[in-house]
Amino acid sequence: MQIGHYQLTNCLISAQMSGITDRPFRALCHTMGAGIAVSKMLSSNPKVWRTDKSRLHMVHSDEPGLRSVQIAGCDPDDMAAAARINVASGAQIIDINMGCPAKKVNRKLAGSALLQYPDLVKQILYAVVNAVDVPVKLKIRTDWASEHRNCVEIAQLAEDCGIQALTIHSRTRAFLFNGNAGYDSIRAAKQNVSILIIANGDITDPHEARAVLDYTGADALMIGRAAQGKPWIFQEIQHYLDTGELLPPMPLGEVKRLLIKHIRELHGFYGQGKGAPDCP
Repeated sequence: MQIGHYQLTNCLISAQMSGITDRPFRALCHTMGAGIAVSKMLSSNPKVWRTDKSRLHMVHSDEPGLRSVQIAGCDPDDMAAAARINVASGAQIIDINMGCPAKKVNRKLAGSALLQYPDLVKQILYAVVNAVDVPVKLKIRTDWASEHRNCVEIAQLAEDCGIQALTIHSRTRAFLFNGNAGYDSIRAAKQNVSILIIANGDITDPHEARAVLDYTGADALMIGRAAQGKPWIFQEIQHYLDTGELLPPMPLGEVKRLLIKHIRELHGFYGQGKGAPDCP
């Protein structure tokens, strides 16, 4: 799989998850087989960039694999500026978030709230794509609500604006993370555009991964919550896609080793004051 001029090692992507996908976690997912690990979502509002938390989100030095940075906002000029600043800071791919269902994000007309306003979506996508010389991806939900279905329209609009890959979460914003995922909209989008389509939502094991790829025709899979606490899910899925066979469960000793190593890397990244004492 290729995004722009970047060749991925596979078709598995670690999703952005607020409060989770910091640099140590992204590095762990990369080690465990993710082709890309997307950064935490960054606001396009420069007023919030001065905090220690935001500055740490923008650290990409020595990061393994491709550096994909996700930005969110509703002002086309601010989004374009945020994209330029993150590229200058090391981002190799810009990922626009129009899928976040959180109320505090949607109240600012960011995240999935933008799906209600295709004209504004077009302005933002066009501004960001033309602001940087790196590939730009877009993350959306299938729709804002069941009675407001425009997934295919947004996918076609994204293609027209120069978006090179589109991730679609298999729920509407109204469903948040509840209920069963539905992949019909992802399948419909794939049949109506030629850009890369990345399927996301309820991909929790190798069998589900294979089924989603076969049903939707998607080019890649994005995995979020299933990787939290089990980042080796990427190598399990890749092995199954390659061989049709399941890997044996990871030995508890190896799980312990990975856990302790990750904790130490978190302390090294954030500083000892933000966590418990070093593990033995």
